[in-house]
Amino acid sequence: MKFSIVIPAYNEAVRIGETLRAALAYLENVSPQGELIVVNDGSTDATSTIARGALAGAKVEARLLENFPNRGKGYAVRKGLLAAQRPIGLFSDADLSTPLEETPKLVEPIANNEVDLAFGSRALDRSLIGQHQPWRREQGGRVFNLLVRLATGLPFWDTQCGFKLFRAEVAHEAFAHLTTDGFGYDPEVLYRAKKRGVRIAEVPVVWRNSAPTKVSPIKSSFDMFKHVVRIRFHR
Repeated sequence: MKFSIVIPAYNEAVRIGETLRAALAYLENVSPQGELIVVNDGSTDATSTIARGALAGAKVEARLLENFPNRGKGYAVRKGLLAAQRPIGLFSDADLSTPLEETPKLVEPIANNEVDLAFGSRALDRSLIGQHQPWRREQGGRVFNLLVRLATGLPFWDTQCGFKLFRAEVAHEAFAHLTTDGFGYDPEVLYRAKKRGVRIAEVPVVWRNSAPTKVSPIKSSFDMFKHVVRIRFHR
């Protein structure tokens, strides 16, 4: 199937060039009629310049969108997926912690009309984790996902994995009214989709921790949970 890859980037100058070359090569081999959308979210380093260089001469459709100032990861993903032109759209973190070669695991249930939204999970099969996060971050993630389950009623064990695939119409519906601009957007998207009867699959994927990260184990988790509670009890 033709699909879009959306990659948000904030101060990713160190790795964005390699990431985009890998994404372009993957699309050329697997979905030459697909597209790559990079959203530079107000970076203050050379992310934009490096991204433009990596996209120049691409053999598949590729474009760079710019946010100024920085708006947050949720806002960047929303902007990219709403701009996507293919029937399905994949959001991937800029560090490619989940290799793009895992994409067929998410495409297959959508192509078979079994689900409308499929997302990668580190929790369902931890043997697929090639390199774990530091112990405190990993345990904090488990606690956060348990709290998300309790607060929202969502039946999923890893809402935060940055590897999600949507039918285009589902992405537009889930992101059009997104209120969370920061890291807490994942539970809101899944919660909105679930409430509307969207068929969702949590799929175990290969994952490896990639440092550095912009997520603060304490501050980011607290901010994300505040958004989860607000979504559940005030919307």
